[in-house]
Amino acid sequence: MHVWLGAFIISCFLVVYNYIGYAFPIYLWNRLRGPLQPPQPKSPEEWPAVSFIVAAFNEQDCIREKILNSLAQDYPGKKLEFIFVTDGSTDDTPRIVAAFPEIKGLYQPERNGKSAAVNRAVAAASNNILIFSDANTVLNVDAIRNLARHYLDPQVGGVAGEKKVLSTTAAAREVGEGEGLYWKYESFLKRQDSAFYSVVGAAGELFSVRSALYEPLPHHIILDDFVLSLNVAKKGYRVVYEPGACATELPSLSMADEHRRKVRIAAGGFQAISLLTPLLAFWRRPRLSYLYISHRFMRWAVSPLCLIVAYVSNCVLALGTSVAIYRWLLGAQTAFYGMAALAARFPILKEKSRLLKLGSYFVFMNVSVVQGFFRFVRGKQAAAWEKARRVQSAA
Repeated sequence: MHVWLGAFIISCFLVVYNYIGYAFPIYLWNRLRGPLQPPQPKSPEEWPAVSFIVAAFNEQDCIREKILNSLAQDYPGKKLEFIFVTDGSTDDTPRIVAAFPEIKGLYQPERNGKSAAVNRAVAAASNNILIFSDANTVLNVDAIRNLARHYLDPQVGGVAGEKKVLSTTAAAREVGEGEGLYWKYESFLKRQDSAFYSVVGAAGELFSVRSALYEPLPHHIILDDFVLSLNVAKKGYRVVYEPGACATELPSLSMADEHRRKVRIAAGGFQAISLLTPLLAFWRRPRLSYLYISHRFMRWAVSPLCLIVAYVSNCVLALGTSVAIYRWLLGAQTAFYGMAALAARFPILKEKSRLLKLGSYFVFMNVSVVQGFFRFVRGKQAAAWEKARRVQSAA
């Protein structure tokens, strides 16, 4: 029984460490040191020249709104260019982009995946700072300013914006509120990571890098944003988090759509882990490796397995010993997973409790990671990105 007890204790510790524990020391460090203030340009001439890039595939329903939102950005006009790449689109997306002379539109009929499209757009970019944004997101008017100001610091190689998920309609609540709660939690962790040293992986909704640090990605890469931002950090530059640059999007249309998206992301996460093994070398960049292993590597490669080990070992301890606490813990675990399963089957239950929403999304997310792992192992995940169906309106 000692082996099972050890497995239970270690697996529980690793899950708690991954989701909560690792952040405590860096949070205390950040509080003791005080906030870091980004530099602020004193004149329009000091703002860096920016190329704003959007890769869009069959986004005719939202691309016009994206263009108008982009053109409304408060930034010195001569310092900003817009590039929209619509490779492979079979709807009206390329035609809508071509109707705006302020936009440099790139289109070819072949569809080679998002990484290939982004590589083409970067090759056409003229400026020193590259900002990437998804077609289905809306930015606050000063998002580009808030990203660009960080580049006055020569140690900053990338800047990640904040992602927000709207869930204000009845159609959006089942998916959006769980995802929204998760992203609030992730935003807190990213703020701590950034203040301590660097964000470990930017979200594709809104992020930026110096053009000199951009590495063209192979076409088979699934999570281009994640790999690209960590390649910058791997070179010794910081990737900072800017909550004042916000990308807002609507949630997936249904839990089935969200499930497909999460499994794809998980498969891409395991692919990224296989490409980023130098970040496991703790002695090279200790702070970066600490954050990458604790926040990212363990989230995909360790915690889902630990959740399974914790439950199985708890079952063995509860059935094989007379110690009451093991039965209580097993009952608590069983109740937790049972409530998550009931909430998945009967979504109305999640309307009663934010805690149940978050717990259900936590289980859903980890199940998706396990499925994504097997998809990665089988090589079944294509690089060509799948356009997620999303709620059409928040009105």
